[in-house]
Formats: sequence, structure tokens, C-alpha cells
Amino acid sequence: MTETGRKIVYVAMSADFIHSGHLNIIAKARDLGEVVVGLLTDEAIARLKRLPLLTYEQRKIIVENIKGVERVIPQTSPYYRENLLEIRPHYVVHGDDWKSGVQQKIREEVIEVLTEIGGELIEPTYTQGLSSTNLVAGLRRHGVTAQIRQETFRRLLGARPLIRLLEAHNGLTGLIVEESRIETDDGIREFDGMWESSLTDSTSKGKPDNSSVDVSSRVHTIHQILEVTTKPIVVDADNGGLIEHFVLTVKTMERLGVSAIIIEDKIGQKRNSLFGTDVAQTQSTIQEFADKIQSGKSAQVSTEMMIIARIESLILKQGLDDAMQRAMAYVQAGADGVLIHSKESEPTEVLEFCRRFRAFSSSVPIVVVPSTYSTITEDELEAAGVNVVIYANHLIRAAYPAMVRTADSILRHQRCFEASQECMPIKDILKLIPVDS
Repeated sequence: MTETGRKIVYVAMSADFIHSGHLNIIAKARDLGEVVVGLLTDEAIARLKRLPLLTYEQRKIIVENIKGVERVIPQTSPYYRENLLEIRPHYVVHGDDWKSGVQQKIREEVIEVLTEIGGELIEPTYTQGLSSTNLVAGLRRHGVTAQIRQETFRRLLGARPLIRLLEAHNGLTGLIVEESRIETDDGIREFDGMWESSLTDSTSKGKPDNSSVDVSSRVHTIHQILEVTTKPIVVDADNGGLIEHFVLTVKTMERLGVSAIIIEDKIGQKRNSLFGTDVAQTQSTIQEFADKIQSGKSAQVSTEMMIIARIESLILKQGLDDAMQRAMAYVQAGADGVLIHSKESEPTEVLEFCRRFRAFSSSVPIVVVPSTYSTITEDELEAAGVNVVIYANHLIRAAYPAMVRTADSILRHQRCFEASQECMPIKDILKLIPVDS
């Protein structure tokens, strides 16, 4: 009982978008006693689905001002056990829509804990036709501001132990990254943002990955992606060019709403890192690259966009000691994160770098690109202290073979009937992008 002698009623909510269904639940709870709302933190929500539009503090202010809510406490997990054992409510109130799907396990645990503490689960009929997830998705379709997109990436770093990015090289691939999701026992799994790669951008234009695609063309591609998506975008800025040019690039990317740019510590003509020492590649001096980072950070209008330093020491066979020396210097120069790159087929040297770097800093984000050491899992990367994994070129690598097979089939059969098995139906392509999108 509370001090007033009323029974405690617990209601867990995300409250990213308050609608009549939420108010009905709170009204039902208020009839039973004193309402305590367990407001899911960003971290808790991000374990189940996409990061909420509003921060925890913003959502807390809203819920505190709903009639009938006596108290708001954080719920740091999708699961209720910790809070239920702490406040020992007489009732838990939740709509009856969680008896199947990703929340079924959560419901089962609630029933188990309530049995332990002598509480009761009340499940009012779910308000049909209303879904916070669908309402928020509708809002997102109208787009987001540059600031929100940038802020989301930093919020994700705080809310999720590991962020996954997938390459996009035009508006269509951006939509694939935006919309791809699967339902698992642990919640909705999706990509957190897009990687705009110089390799795939160049390849999609039929040009080599040697900076032959200029900044204005790269900006045009980024515009195409931003126009049809809302998730954060991280941009591969190669080595950033001369310092005076890099400063202008930083300003341009910040205005666009790019969440982070990644620059590599090499100088001279751009050669793809996966060539390794098979071609001539020269690493910048530590001081030169640190100066570039400092200049870029000084050029920013706000602090939201991140500049991440990509370390090429392992690619160029300079060893882990050199990689660590550079990582520490770049962080001290203002880098918001480090990307450790490797072309080995095993992740051994990357994992050792992560171990050493985490001894230096427990908070600075580590980014990896496991294109060659592709058998490593996200769980293993997370355990090593990695914060961001980039799947850097897989959409274009998947598309090319399918297009070649289709072209060969048409030539071989002198008609397109056989090629149809490689293609989606014409009706589906017409409906792929709605007219009112």
C-alpha cells in the first residue's frame, strides 16, 4: 500500500506518441489505485525496436503531466522484473495485444513475477486501429531535420551496445536500409543507419575508386539518399583532401545533416585500402592528420556531427603499436571515434586493437568494417568493445551479379521471358515507391 492506503498499480510505457489507447490504460489503472508509470528508457526501447523520436527526459515530462499518473520511474529493460520486485505493485495493467509476438516473453515474465509477489495482471482490450509504432512511422515518412538526424546517431551510441550500418549508393538502396527489418524473439532487428561509401558511389557511376568522383557528385548522391530516408547517414570522406578543402567538406556535410564523416590517415592519390601493400599507399604523419582533425572540428557550427579517424596502420603492415599510437593521438586531437581497418581474413589483430584501445578509453566509439573477416558475429564484436559495425559494400555486390545474369539471359535467349525469374514483377516495381511518398 501507499502512504495514502491505496494499492499500487504499475503501467509500463514507451510514450513516444501518446494516443487515446494510452489514456484508456491509465484511466483503468487509476480506478484500481495509485498509478506508477515505468517509462522505458531509450536503451530499453532500442532493444525491442527503433529508437524513439523523443528522448527519455522529453517523454517523462509528458507522462508526468497526464491526469492520474502519480509517479514516473525509469524502466531500463523491456522486461519488468527489476521494477516489479522493487515497488511490488498490487496490479500491472497492460493492453491485451502482447499475448503474441515480440512481447509474449515479456508478458510471461510479468505473470511469473506477479505470482511471486501476489500481484494481478489486468489486461484491458487493446484499442483497435491505434499503434504508436505506426503513428511514429507515419510522422517519419514526412522526413526529419538535419539536426534530428545527427542527434539520433549520438543517441543510438548511448542506447545500443552495437550499431549496424549498411551501405547505400542511391535513393533506392537508402530505402532498403531504411525499411529492412526482421522480427526475432528479442525484438525487431534492423539497420540503424546508412554508410555512404566512396567505393560503392564510384562503382555505381562506373568509375574507379580513386577520388575520380568529385565532392559535388558525392553530395548529389547524399541528397538522393537523404530525401527518401530518415535514419542517420555516415559518409566515407576518403582522406579528406587538403586541410583547407576538408574544412569546407565538414561545413557542407554538417549542413546536409550527415551524422558522421570518416577520414583515413593516408595521403596522395586515393587507392582502395583492400589493395593493402600490393599498391603504393602512403600514411600521413600523426601530426599532419591530427591537425586535419582539429581543423575539421573547429569548422563545425554545432557539436552534433562526428568526425571519426580511420587508422590504416594494419592495412599498411605498420603493426598494432603504430595503430595504438595513432589512435591515442587522434582522440587527443578531437576525433569523436576511431575506425580500425584490416584486410585480413581473421579478426585477430582487430580484436587485439580493441582490447588495447579499451584499456586507453572506455567511452570513445570503435568502428569496424568486417568485409574480409566476415565470419565474426555482431555479438563477438560487441563483446570486444566495438560500437559500430559497417557492412560497407554488400548491396552493390549483390546487385551486380543479378544484373549480369539478367543481361546474359536476354542475349542468350533473344527474349526476356527467361530473365523474368531474376526480376520482381512489373506490378511490384510500379508499387515499390508510392506516388504519394
